[in-house]
Amino acid sequence: MNMKERLLKALKGEEVDKVPVCTVTQSAIVELMDLTGAAWPEAHTDSQKMADLAVASYEVCGLEGVRAPYCLTVLAEAMGCEVNMGTKNRQPSVTDHPYPKGVDNLAMPENLLSVGRIPAVLETMKIIREKVGDEVPIIAGMEGPVTLASDLASVKKFMKWSIKAPEDFNTILDFACDACIEYANALFDAGVDVISVPDPVASPDLMSPDTFDKMLKPFLQKFADGVKGPMILHICGDVSPILEMMADCHFPSISIEEKVKDLKGAKAKVAGKVTICGNVSSPFVLLAGDAATVKAAATKALEDGIDVLAPGCGIAPDTPVANLKAMVEARDEYYA
Repeated sequence: MNMKERLLKALKGEEVDKVPVCTVTQSAIVELMDLTGAAWPEAHTDSQKMADLAVASYEVCGLEGVRAPYCLTVLAEAMGCEVNMGTKNRQPSVTDHPYPKGVDNLAMPENLLSVGRIPAVLETMKIIREKVGDEVPIIAGMEGPVTLASDLASVKKFMKWSIKAPEDFNTILDFACDACIEYANALFDAGVDVISVPDPVASPDLMSPDTFDKMLKPFLQKFADGVKGPMILHICGDVSPILEMMADCHFPSISIEEKVKDLKGAKAKVAGKVTICGNVSSPFVLLAGDAATVKAAATKALEDGIDVLAPGCGIAPDTPVANLKAMVEARDEYYA
């Protein structure tokens, strides 16, 4: 069973020879930037550098998949948001929003797939495929519809509309969802095997479980139903209150942080509906720990039934290569 077959089967809950180990969230680290000569912020816009940096996590660290790009602003920028491109160890961020005053003038860009960094990302996927062949999975990352909608309006306005202007809230979510579907399908056309969809604004830290159930879930379902390949839904924070709702969003798999303390319990809640990726702590284990700490956390996740062993959230840029290697070693030792 090759790496691509293993990951695709694991995401569907099918039997595999061993649990895959990869990252479904942000993958780039400074040590690999220095090794490859492909550093942020250039690697956010240059297709070859973006590909070289992504492939390094597979070739150097042993992660069983190649994941790019490295932020949640590609689609937002193409849709009209202003973006600060960050630094070598800080991701790009949205700094201004095209629709903070309302939804009357919503306008989908003509030829969305040719705008901003989208062409560079699509080209990156083709370069990665040529580099790693057909047996290594390519995982693309993109912002989810909830986060995109909040970037278009601003998080403050988006949350306000959820209470005081539900029609505007639904309108901008629908608009964002259409853009997400178009972009996701283009990623699959470019050769991607799986799309990881971090949607942090859907977190219980920001939106109530009731709002998630009644107002966000329908759009996540629409998004998943409109895309022609397997996707992983990642929501930050302790998603214990919305786990079962996430399992009803029509994604085959979900990604969770270590903040979900009871992985066994989480598995039981969503059994038969979705698989779970995670949940080795990115800040407290992979960044701040040593190899022994990483191996202990990874082994615990395996013992608790994780379907895909992965960082619980985006890998911090200053994370050591040695700790990512230790996560892979822990999986290998578990099956030795």
